[in-house]
Amino acid sequence: MKTVIKIVIGTLTGAALGFAYYYFIDCNSGACPITSNPYISMLYGALFGLILTYPTKSKNEKQTQDKNR
Repeated sequence: MKTVIKIVIGTLTGAALGFAYYYFIDCNSGACPITSNPYISMLYGALFGLILTYPTKSKNEKQTQDKNR
């Protein structure tokens, strides 16, 4: 359950930072693909937050798998 909470918090934080990027680094011409639309910038931020918080295998699990081979 802790892992799911970490992933959700990371994704929401990424979305919030994506919106902040849209808000503060505005593109008035519409030619900037990320900053011209708040939803796209939030999506990119959420994906980045998800990637950063997605769990990976721990060292102990890797060592156990290597020993079993």
